[in-house]
Amino acid sequence: MRITHGIAPAVNQPSAVTIGNFDGVHLGHRAMLRHLVEAAKQRGLVSCAITFEPHPREFFAPDKAPARLSSLREKLQLLRECGIEHVHICNFNQAFSQLAAAAFIERVLVAGMQTRFLLIGDDFRFGARRSGDIAMLQAYGITAGFEVVAMGSVTLDELRISSTAVREALATGDLDLSARLLGRPYSICGRVVGGDQLGREIGFPTANIQIKHNRPPLNGIFVVQVRGLADAPLPGVASLGVRPTVKENGRPVLEAHLLDFDRSIYGQHVCVDFLARLRDEEKYPDLPTLINQIGRDAENARQYFRAASQAPAPLAIPAKPD
Repeated sequence: MRITHGIAPAVNQPSAVTIGNFDGVHLGHRAMLRHLVEAAKQRGLVSCAITFEPHPREFFAPDKAPARLSSLREKLQLLRECGIEHVHICNFNQAFSQLAAAAFIERVLVAGMQTRFLLIGDDFRFGARRSGDIAMLQAYGITAGFEVVAMGSVTLDELRISSTAVREALATGDLDLSARLLGRPYSICGRVVGGDQLGREIGFPTANIQIKHNRPPLNGIFVVQVRGLADAPLPGVASLGVRPTVKENGRPVLEAHLLDFDRSIYGQHVCVDFLARLRDEEKYPDLPTLINQIGRDAENARQYFRAASQAPAPLAIPAKPD
């Protein structure tokens, strides 16, 4: 997959293009990307997704921006898995935020991407002050020679699939719903970095996973599986929070304790899949109380995996476009 940056890339092949933040690459995004890839193949075009870094709302109001579901690295990997051949990352800065809608069409879509097919959501707006819309794109398409197709929302049990819906499910601990909206368990990926070694000292060594999100969309104690260390995911229990028992005013930390595993994994890149929420993060009066609770969490995780190994496979519930 080719990755380019800037306002307008220089491409040498006509493209089929879609545009969006693609945060989390949920089932709604996947339906759109699947449509794009099929349209590109039918027309002999390169499939391209245009996205933005940082998220526009992070640029305009960083303190009020929504929690990210995926880092840029995670998003690119998910787009690659969807069959996208080219991702262009528009650097969302002051100059880009002031780019007029007409200039975006002319510089990015026409001159830069050589767009011949454009797939967008039916509520898509773009350009400075969000002045561009579908009607504007269709008018330009007639003269510039690109087809514009608008796609409706994708729903699951009458719920519109969106990044906001995924965030709300994660914030309330509804990991079953978030997994159904995403088409997979929610995950955070990162490199295993050095910590304060407290977990090893108290008998529960943990992998401290670097977090690059603006802030995590969930918190608490979870049953997890960790990918990237073996052929199959490894079972574990993880804490995602500020560790109030051991630190005051700490930053969010993701620590995973792998069950029946004892190997140095510093520096390795792993993905932590969140399978079930066990409880809220709590502050304990002393370390022995904390150690006892971690032991109970590990046992609850073992019970979860034992039950999962005996349960029948769930029926797939496909999402459907409106």
